[in-house]
Amino acid sequence: MTEEILKKIKQLPPLPESAMQIEAVYQDPDSTFNDMVKILEKDPLLTADILKAANSPLYGFSREINTINQAVGLFGMGTVRGFALASIVKKSFALDLSVYGITNDMFSALSKKQHALVTSWCLRKESRLLGVLSPAAFLVEIGKVLIAQQIIADKTEKKFKEALATCGSVEEAEREVTGVDTPEVSASVFEHWRFESGLVETIRYCTEPQRAKEDMQKAAKILQVVRTAVPINGVITEQSVTAAKELILKYNLDIESFEKALETI
Repeated sequence: MTEEILKKIKQLPPLPESAMQIEAVYQDPDSTFNDMVKILEKDPLLTADILKAANSPLYGFSREINTINQAVGLFGMGTVRGFALASIVKKSFALDLSVYGITNDMFSALSKKQHALVTSWCLRKESRLLGVLSPAAFLVEIGKVLIAQQIIADKTEKKFKEALATCGSVEEAEREVTGVDTPEVSASVFEHWRFESGLVETIRYCTEPQRAKEDMQKAAKILQVVRTAVPINGVITEQSVTAAKELILKYNLDIESFEKALETI
């Protein structure tokens, strides 16, 4: 981690009380569905954000979700936690992703598509992993915000755009110009905010899942597949799907559920 970006992470404001309460409920093995609902209902703005996200056509539900109760019932506590944390965390950052050649709206759409794909893929057969994968898919790209800030501060925009055009991946271009990449920075942000180690581990090693602890390798592999299928511009292409399916076969993941999830979004 570079000293400049580490300084930016340390200067991030603490998460609001609502995020801490959500985390406390989620991490408590004795908490219930209703405990999560009660916490969320205390914040009308957050409730509105969650319901807006849950009603996205990306998830393929035929009826409108009108209450937090319904959202938690349909998606589960882990996924609704992801909706909530994404809404809270993104308000902590001033976004300018122009150095990546994308707008703020494109960046938002990228996160939503990655989350919708991982949720539709894993909701039935890997639901136990969604507690980690839901917030990870929503928030894995947040490191780009701090990297972009550093590139702008260093006046290396031209060098970075040249690296994006010539390097084999976005992460390779980031490392060439700044010495760090998105998963490393994102993981460090959530480590700074004291999120659970499983979430940090999944994000940090989503480009090299074999380096994650054994119990988190599957989540890291799934996140790598999702980021491959939905590239930085948010446009799913035949090429990106082919590359994602190659990873699925390599890791012996469920390709049938993946294909159904792609049809949904």
